[in-house]
Amino acid sequence: MPLEHLRRALVADFPPVAEVNHYLLRVRGKLFRPTLLLLANEVGDQPSAAAETLAAVVELVHLATLVHDDAVDHSVLRRGMPTVNSTWSHQVAVIMGDYLYSRAMSELARLGEIEPIRVLATAANAMTVGEMRQLSAHDALTFSEADYNRLIASKTASLIGAACEMGALVGAAELRAPLVEFGRELGMAFQIVDDLLDYTADEAVTGKPSGMDLREHKVTLPLIAVLPALTGSERSEVEQFFADPHPRGHAIHRLTELVRAHGGLDYARGRALKHGQQAGDALSALPHGAVVEALRESICYVLERRY
Repeated sequence: MPLEHLRRALVADFPPVAEVNHYLLRVRGKLFRPTLLLLANEVGDQPSAAAETLAAVVELVHLATLVHDDAVDHSVLRRGMPTVNSTWSHQVAVIMGDYLYSRAMSELARLGEIEPIRVLATAANAMTVGEMRQLSAHDALTFSEADYNRLIASKTASLIGAACEMGALVGAAELRAPLVEFGRELGMAFQIVDDLLDYTADEAVTGKPSGMDLREHKVTLPLIAVLPALTGSERSEVEQFFADPHPRGHAIHRLTELVRAHGGLDYARGRALKHGQQAGDALSALPHGAVVEALRESICYVLERRY
């Protein structure tokens, strides 16, 4: 099981590192990416024991990105629990993110296979460039839908696509192309729904304050969709909001209502649904069976996600 391999990969004989590792195992998510990898590995009925190690590797990389993202964003909560940077320090978060990446590479090297290393390195590079692209945006309100799609393809869809691709690599390699396509489209839908939840979900459900993206001046699809439809006075409100380094709750609520009133949430839901449909289309190229149905159910899970 991925969790057992993950625990093994995170064993450390240096107490400060072991302490953070133990904490990360407690606050881990639902192992969505490792599960997709294992399912992709089983599609062609050629499962491999190496898939379980690869599943743990994917989760290590995912954890590393979360730890680094929280440090970059100065986030205090993740899944309702304090982040590494708020519990220990910014420096510890940076070092631990690097540690998780290095453990992932060590586990990959232990397998002795070059192609999974290439796939994961490509995804990790895409995620890093995506984050730098977001940080380098000087005027958030000029961020277009094309920019947004490029960003989420890098920071989210690349790793989910890589998980499915690596599952195929050590399974039925001839099914690699449709599984990559499925993973990437699913990843696009996943991130759009995640950005929607920032507008719609309750903090008690998500484990982080609602409106956090707006609070951090991140422009996501719901807002991008409505910017051209705003009146002059509404546009001025939005510009004033983004000029305020510390927007208050009432301002976040006002901006959320503007986005809702102009159809931004509905537009984003439609785009997520479209990517979900494209993920389903990719599955049509795979042999029918219980595993493919489980992958199809993952689309429903992503689209209906509430946290």
